[in-house]
Amino acid sequence: MSIAILLPCYNEGPAIHDVVKDFRTALPEATVYVYDNNSTDNTAAEARRAGAVVRQEPAKGKGNVVRRMFADIEADIYLMADGDGTYDPETAPLLVQKLIDDNLDMVVGARVAAEGQATYRAGHVWGNRMLTGCVVFIFGRGFTDMLSGYRAFSRRFVKSFPALSRGFETETELSVHALSLNIPTGEVETKYFERAAGTASKLSTYADGIRILNFIALLFKEVRPFLFFSAVAVILFLISMMFGVQVLAEFYRTGMVAGMARAVLTASLMVCALVSFVCGIVLDSVGRGRLEQKRLAYLALSPLSHKKLRERV
Repeated sequence: MSIAILLPCYNEGPAIHDVVKDFRTALPEATVYVYDNNSTDNTAAEARRAGAVVRQEPAKGKGNVVRRMFADIEADIYLMADGDGTYDPETAPLLVQKLIDDNLDMVVGARVAAEGQATYRAGHVWGNRMLTGCVVFIFGRGFTDMLSGYRAFSRRFVKSFPALSRGFETETELSVHALSLNIPTGEVETKYFERAAGTASKLSTYADGIRILNFIALLFKEVRPFLFFSAVAVILFLISMMFGVQVLAEFYRTGMVAGMARAVLTASLMVCALVSFVCGIVLDSVGRGRLEQKRLAYLALSPLSHKKLRERV
């Protein structure tokens, strides 16, 4: 099977040479692709010197790079990692082997801090847990490390993945795509190291955390519209009842509606709650049709097991 190692990079000059070299050692049969996202240092030159195929993606953001890589590169198996030296290349064969042996479409490298290294900031740990909990609440299941950028994919996952995000929320989109379609996935623990000396993190703890949370809310609306709009309807209904109780009590006591503004607000909120509930029903039917189309696009591509069968024949 052909294997493509995908490394999205932005200003990873001090690290990328060793990263490419180590991945080529771990998977000598694979082709390493480095996509340079408008770096201002020597990232591209160092990647070429290490033997990688270097390509450019001018649109800033990891999501834009992932979209371009998935569209451009043809392979049977894809392995994606970062170019900053934080992921362990020695785990790469384990990710690929699990993908093949269990006939999966995505294997996530669940990060475990390497011994003696402070790889996680407290904010990142808390944010990862919170965002993972949100996804588990929406879908009923999730991943140990939803935000890991170290993953192996089958061809049919990559070529059926819509890739709509632009930034660091792309890992969330990958996870939600697999969960919404019930795509077979797995996890493999992998060491997580400190960034290579001379490189700087491009992740903003709070800004990117808020973007990812907003993206989860958007996906919640798209993937579970009935639940989303029903929750909005319930909130509007409860607020309406808070005002309506006083209006009804006044009407019951005097036979008149004294606070007309309060009565109008109560009725308006109740109508909005009803409209939200109906929107949830309609959009749930629309979403189900879209989900079926995505599932058919996924099933139109051959699984890895078919490739193995052809090789044996």
